[in-house]
Amino acid sequence: MKELIKKYLKYLKIERNSSEHTITSYQNDLYQLHGSASRHLEQDENSLDISEIDRLIIRLWLGELTEEGMARSTIARKVAAVRSFFKYCFKRGYIQKNPAHLLIIPKKEQRLPTTVQTGEISEMMELAGENDPATIQERAILELFYSTGIRLSELTNLNVKDIQLHQKQLTVFGKGSKQRIVPLGEKALTAIEKHLEQRNQLFTSDTSRDINALFLSVGGKRIYPRMVQRIIKKYLLKVSEVTQKSPHTLRHSFATHMLDAGADIRLIKEFLGHANLASTQIYTHTSVERLQRIYSQAHPRAENKS
Repeated sequence: MKELIKKYLKYLKIERNSSEHTITSYQNDLYQLHGSASRHLEQDENSLDISEIDRLIIRLWLGELTEEGMARSTIARKVAAVRSFFKYCFKRGYIQKNPAHLLIIPKKEQRLPTTVQTGEISEMMELAGENDPATIQERAILELFYSTGIRLSELTNLNVKDIQLHQKQLTVFGKGSKQRIVPLGEKALTAIEKHLEQRNQLFTSDTSRDINALFLSVGGKRIYPRMVQRIIKKYLLKVSEVTQKSPHTLRHSFATHMLDAGADIRLIKEFLGHANLASTQIYTHTSVERLQRIYSQAHPRAENKS
């Protein structure tokens, strides 16, 4: 079964052009199922045959995850991984019957996105001092996230050539390498221009430096996700009490603030790179909640204030 998992992951990368994040997540999910099945069937992991895995084995594994208190959203992704894997094996003739065919993906909890207030955003940008090449880069990262709403993976994969300063736009390669053009605001443009002026100072004599990457880590290599997460958390800790202090918080804030200002949700969908409008509509709930709160506070007859 291990060899089939490897073939499937290769298929995801080459034929489906799936993101590295998806491939890594599916790999972990399938190996987790593999380990659970080996225990239940009392077989060595290296000799387990995929034909021995039936619907009961899969449900036992999912039951274990539920008992461990795993979030429904995580279990839903694992079910999606298993269904996709067994569908692949069935279509390729590796199995005669698909045990995951009727598996139901549990509904995810409808959690509203975490956002930061506009005043807190302004305060955060002021705190991002531009004293040296490293802090200039940090300011550019903050401005770019909030100005465009791009994903963490999209930011770390950006190259210098993806920035079109004269056109005031950015070329982004999203999920599945889908390309989209995102406009850049003046503040983000200014921050990026300053970064580009100082960027060469982030290089060292290390021959492994990345001359194409827009943002760099220590030694001049391409910036990595964990470093960006630490930068965002550092600044959000100083200005906000939100529980989620991550790049996605700035992405959520971008979409919510645009919607609050009257932007068409279909345009926000394009900015965010969502495949369908349903993914974007969660922001309408946040906006409605905000409107209701303002109405309750401001209208003299909204509630009993006596």
